[in-house]
Amino acid sequence: MTRTLGTCYYPEHWPEAWWPEDARRMADLGLTWVRIGEFAWSKIEPAPGALRWDWLDRAVDVLTGAGLRVVMGTPTATPPRWMLTKHPDMLAVDAQGHPRGFGSRRHYCFSHRGYRKEAVRIATLMAERYGDRVAAWQTDNEYGCHDTVLSYSDAARDAFRDWLRRRYQTTDQLNAAWGNVFWSMDYASFDEIDLPNLTVTEPNPSHAMAFRRFASDEVVAFNRAQVDAIRAHSDAPIAHNYMGRVTEFDHYEVGADLDIASWDSYPMGFLLDRVGASEADKQAYLRQGDPDFQAFHHDLYRAVGRDRWWVMEQQPGPVNWAPWNPAPLPGMVRLWSWEAFAHGAEAVCWFRWRQAPMAQEQQHAGLLRPDSAPAQGFHEAAQVARELAEAPEVAPVRAPVALVFDYASQWAWEVQPQGQGFDHFGLCLDLYRGLRGLGLSVDILPPDSADLSGYALTLVPGLLNLSDALRAAIAAAPGLVLTGPRTDLKSPEIAIRTPLGPDLPGLPAQSVMEETFPDRRQLERGGAIKLWLEHLETEADVIERTADGTPVLLRAGRRFHLTGWPDRDAARRLLGMLAREAGLGTIELPDGLRVRDTGTERFVFNYAAHPQEFEGHLIAAADLLRLPRPS
Repeated sequence: MTRTLGTCYYPEHWPEAWWPEDARRMADLGLTWVRIGEFAWSKIEPAPGALRWDWLDRAVDVLTGAGLRVVMGTPTATPPRWMLTKHPDMLAVDAQGHPRGFGSRRHYCFSHRGYRKEAVRIATLMAERYGDRVAAWQTDNEYGCHDTVLSYSDAARDAFRDWLRRRYQTTDQLNAAWGNVFWSMDYASFDEIDLPNLTVTEPNPSHAMAFRRFASDEVVAFNRAQVDAIRAHSDAPIAHNYMGRVTEFDHYEVGADLDIASWDSYPMGFLLDRVGASEADKQAYLRQGDPDFQAFHHDLYRAVGRDRWWVMEQQPGPVNWAPWNPAPLPGMVRLWSWEAFAHGAEAVCWFRWRQAPMAQEQQHAGLLRPDSAPAQGFHEAAQVARELAEAPEVAPVRAPVALVFDYASQWAWEVQPQGQGFDHFGLCLDLYRGLRGLGLSVDILPPDSADLSGYALTLVPGLLNLSDALRAAIAAAPGLVLTGPRTDLKSPEIAIRTPLGPDLPGLPAQSVMEETFPDRRQLERGGAIKLWLEHLETEADVIERTADGTPVLLRAGRRFHLTGWPDRDAARRLLGMLAREAGLGTIELPDGLRVRDTGTERFVFNYAAHPQEFEGHLIAAADLLRLPRPS
């Protein structure tokens, strides 16, 4: 598949006389795609029913006339001010009961049925008009950004009650599932059930988990309504642009209705804002971004998109929203782009074409400066375009290692962390980082995966409970499988399993106690575990213990279980042992050097701020190397 480049453009921000020159420069740069429209509702419809399509028609004509392919975004992330006058109760409400007001973006509650109808209306009108004139669609923009999935509005309360009626049928069944006999929490009617906020102490975890599932389903339904409206009038593929470490809704479920998964990659902003990096790592990668965070999301969204995925927004320079916003090292814009292609991206699009001189994002760099002169990112984008034209196609291939990531498990451990810092995403990222540090390529899989036969090693860390499909896949897998920690200890309602879990195929064990702790427990052979430790009754072989003798890694044949969260040293050592047991070759990579294998090539990326050597090749800071894939 041909790899392509693009950018995000806002014709409504610029004089119309500029559009032809912008389009020509985009095409000359080697861009294929241009995304427009996703924030333009007030320009399209300045008053209810007063539609102004003429300017957007001309913009589409100018862009396509230059040979560019348009991605049309539905503008539902920024409803105009008159929408709030029409639907004054459409705003999301935070957990403290405060409305999320007008004046920026994402000011709507997914559960407000009146606004959902408005979203479908504008999506339908756009699809009717542009269905055969654009090459792709994007629904809304960055679902979940700015903590906008969980809403405690009246609309959400009413929709939640309806959702509970469908799920549980009767309050007797709900009371039994949630264990409401505890603390006299029984309900006689679904209309008695409120949202799990503003309680005196923590709400029932089953109640909170049900609300998290409901909130995710609302995002799925909101997106599906727009997708259905577009598909009625257009055959062009539909995408949504997800974000980094936004886990409040199930991206696999949203992605099931889409043709393409895309995400918005801001490596340096994410390093300082959401990676959870140490101070040392922040200093080491301040101008490069975390060496594994982008790659994790590339692999995650490849799974969400069922192998079709893009980077819809790639950072081209300083952003405006992180605690600090440095400039990328020269070469990083190119490196990030090639890393996405090495992981199978179909397209990389930079945000944005020209830096805006006004409003909230005026400090956010574009490919052009506000005066239209090229910025640093422009020159690196041009280099990527030249290299794409001359280089062989990137051939995707299944990785030898798989890691299962599950959104519901993230919600569960946020609802009931048991120890400060326990986090499914963080656990998965740490193990992914350990695998990457050994030079291994990784596929990320959803929690209902039914076939693990192609993987030499599969990791299943921290899953709330195992689906029937995944349980059967683990039992049938010819490769090694590592489960834990905290895998399969609870029911889907967050109740302790009885008989005690985990119920692990091929590795019988029961956790009789789980403890969390603020310090680290040293392991006999080096490294430590942190945060979590299960005490198991099992007949499996113990192959790793803490310094005080508590079992940490168990084995029964080709099945392994890890009872604690390993730190970086322990993760690399233990995963290296498992990889060698699985017959995989490993490379002890220095910090900042990462490898990704494709069907024909090995890409080596240097995230370090200094040159590093790889197998006799010196790789400059913020540079990459393409080698033949080892046989």
